[in-house]
Amino acid sequence: MYQIIIIMDTKKVLVTGISGFLGSHTTIQLLEKGYEVKGTLRNLDRVASIKSVIAKHTRYVDNLSFYQADLRDNSIWADLTSGMDYVQHIASPFPREMPKHEDDLILPAKEGILNILRASSQNKVKRVVLTSSGAAVVYGKTRKQLEGIQDESIWTDTNYTQDLSPYFKSKTIAEAAAWEFMKKYPSEMEFSAVLPGAILGPVLEKDFGTSANIVIKLMDGSMHAVPQIGFEVIDVRSVADALIKAMEVPSAANNRYLLSSGFLMMKDVAQILKKAYPERKIPTRELPNFIVKLFSKFDSSLRPVIIDLGVKRRVNVDKARHELNWQPISSEEAVLSCASSVFEHEILK
Repeated sequence: MYQIIIIMDTKKVLVTGISGFLGSHTTIQLLEKGYEVKGTLRNLDRVASIKSVIAKHTRYVDNLSFYQADLRDNSIWADLTSGMDYVQHIASPFPREMPKHEDDLILPAKEGILNILRASSQNKVKRVVLTSSGAAVVYGKTRKQLEGIQDESIWTDTNYTQDLSPYFKSKTIAEAAAWEFMKKYPSEMEFSAVLPGAILGPVLEKDFGTSANIVIKLMDGSMHAVPQIGFEVIDVRSVADALIKAMEVPSAANNRYLLSSGFLMMKDVAQILKKAYPERKIPTRELPNFIVKLFSKFDSSLRPVIIDLGVKRRVNVDKARHELNWQPISSEEAVLSCASSVFEHEILK
């Protein structure tokens, strides 16, 4: 009797922005599923630390390699996408403070995805998955338009600037440019876009994701009341799961998918945390809108919040649930796991 051994080729995935909150979680899940991962980051000085972080959550870190890359450097992406089966384009500028010029966000986001699509198409990558944002759907709206539930057929109107910020505009323009590229330059390469809400869940290190500030600011004693704003919340682990499903599921090709596990007001988040951490001073009183607007004249960090005061931007995620067979972690778990992790990593004490 002969024993037949079938050796399957290991599929290779390029992950941009591997050192980020979502990039790290996605890489862990890819490695656990048996993929070989090539990760890009802006500075190779972070390689040792990010590899150490990922190694705490998977045994397969030997299938991971790192490369330095700049989104706007179109000379490097041909080499980086060579031999890749898939690309997960997660890297995108998301500053903790808004830049003086919106092009500082828009141009890197737009040029980055176009550089990657161009190189991926030339190298016959099977599918590119873009991490876009729910912001590419729910902004640029009148109050009347926001009365309804938004779905993937709807786009943010980048010309309606009174309901827009530079970051939201950059995500919309970058995703729109990607779809236009796919239309203009048809090939065998497939493309999908995933559009998450505010990403919470467990941070893996002290260099945490920007959205985690929602939880941190409620728990660090710096806030005495909360603004009347809300957002669609999603756990980072559920986003990573959806990104991989959007890469693997045949019918996900040439589709976009909104992601959320539920809409929470800041007050809702505060109440979830207050119940879990009753000994901490967590504000649950809401500030009147006019007070927030007044404070924003003196505190620039509040200015992006103004367009969300008194507004609920709701989305329908049935498409992701049904087409990807995707079941997200609950919003409450996303909040609580984020809180637990910021204590674990001593971001808060």
